[in-house]
Amino acid sequence: MWSHRRHLTLAGQFLVLQLVVVAFVLAIVGAISVQQSSASFASERGAQMRSVAEYLANLSVVRAQIDSPVPARSLAPPIDRAVGLSGATEVTIADPDGRVLSSSDPRLVGERAELGDSRVQDGRGWTGDVETRGHRFVAGHAPILDDTGDLVGLAIAEERYPSTWTRLTNAADELILYLGVGAGLGIAGSWLLARLVKRRTRGLAPHEFATLADHREALLHSIREGVIAVGTDNRVTMVNDGARALLGLDEDVVGRTLDALGLDDQVVQVLTAGTHSQDTALLVGERVVVFNQRSASSRGQGIGAVTTMRDRTDLVSMQSQLSSNLSITDTLRAQTHEFANQLHTISGLVQLGEYDEVTSLVGVLTRRRAEISDAVTQRVSDPAVAALLIAKSSVAAEAGVTLTLTPSSRLGALGPATSADLTTIIGNLVDNAVDACKAGASPAVTVDLTETGSQIDLVVRDNGPGVPSELADAIFTRGFSTKLDVLGGRGIGLPLVRLICTQRGGTVTVTHDAGAVFHVRLPKEAA
Repeated sequence: MWSHRRHLTLAGQFLVLQLVVVAFVLAIVGAISVQQSSASFASERGAQMRSVAEYLANLSVVRAQIDSPVPARSLAPPIDRAVGLSGATEVTIADPDGRVLSSSDPRLVGERAELGDSRVQDGRGWTGDVETRGHRFVAGHAPILDDTGDLVGLAIAEERYPSTWTRLTNAADELILYLGVGAGLGIAGSWLLARLVKRRTRGLAPHEFATLADHREALLHSIREGVIAVGTDNRVTMVNDGARALLGLDEDVVGRTLDALGLDDQVVQVLTAGTHSQDTALLVGERVVVFNQRSASSRGQGIGAVTTMRDRTDLVSMQSQLSSNLSITDTLRAQTHEFANQLHTISGLVQLGEYDEVTSLVGVLTRRRAEISDAVTQRVSDPAVAALLIAKSSVAAEAGVTLTLTPSSRLGALGPATSADLTTIIGNLVDNAVDACKAGASPAVTVDLTETGSQIDLVVRDNGPGVPSELADAIFTRGFSTKLDVLGGRGIGLPLVRLICTQRGGTVTVTHDAGAVFHVRLPKEAA
């Protein structure tokens, strides 16, 4: 058995809150009305009570009978007449010391009158509030003077304050009007505000907002992909753990501008583009990171962009292996094409019976192949690198380019990892050089490969158009500004060379000297 606990929506809570505020305001209005009623009562009735006291003090019968043997009886008629004329609650005559001589309430005779702050005993009239027998009265006091001006008594007229309910009733007409208008406006405003909030919050309750926020935080920090949001002022508004790891950011980056995070210019450019982009890959440190971005807006106004990123370094490493395989395939294809042409020539000579020419041609081909092989193997002892250079010479020849290994080149046997990385670097640089110069006159590519201690130096030179100095660094990342072409490797060669060099603690640079000159320094052991 279970019960479903209902929660008020945010709009409902706003409505309840507004109604409470309206009720509070109405209570204040009522209190003010009561206060105004009390002030009005004190002003009007206080003046009336003072007039009654002064009237009583000026009666000759009061001055004459105040010293009578029984003042309570002799002063009773004028007191009753004063009560009847004024509607006072109590009218009292006291001696100069304040002891009651006669009163409309006989129980007070002999008691001491409550004078409060009155200065009537000094011969001055007074109006104000007094507390008598637990009740609040508005009182008027007047001195009773004989013919010589001496104080012989005190005339006191008091009227009790009406109850709060009576004062509210007296102000009922105006109060009902004010309260009705205020309540109507308050309820209408609360209802409109509740509808507006409900439409903007889609009817969600506050606890549901908290749940959504908690789920959002858990989702952002649990996924391996990086997520970063940047506002229109280039400040980071949200970032998860994956983005911090991929971009090498500190823990406290929210609220900081991208320029203050030390990111590469191309990364900053991608994060602040504010456009819809997919699979934009960049070299970030030693990682190949693929970015996807979508702009964010609120009510038709742009508020920034959200970018997701994935680490594709492993994918690029696999691509380098695939590129090596494709390079070998291209080499085999070129050699197959070359051998097929040679076999066709030999077949034709045999059919013509030119056996001496066949012998001569086979000898020439054998010597040429042996010369190429010897020129490489005598200088390069690593089998994989030597095989790659021999194969690339056939590919270059098919493209009409002369590939030459310098006589000063020397390279010993390498470890498997170093050999694999070096063949990838040489293959990409030679392919790039052949493509760059094959359209020119007498295209040629020169490879210089030496080792000094624990370092390998590779120089690949072509006589093509070269690389402008302003693009000397951009060419190593330009390929990563478009979508990754995993199968073809388009645009990936030079950035891949830099990635391998960076991962192994080496460097790659390019200069211009009658063509492009690429210089690679690579440690034999990975850094």
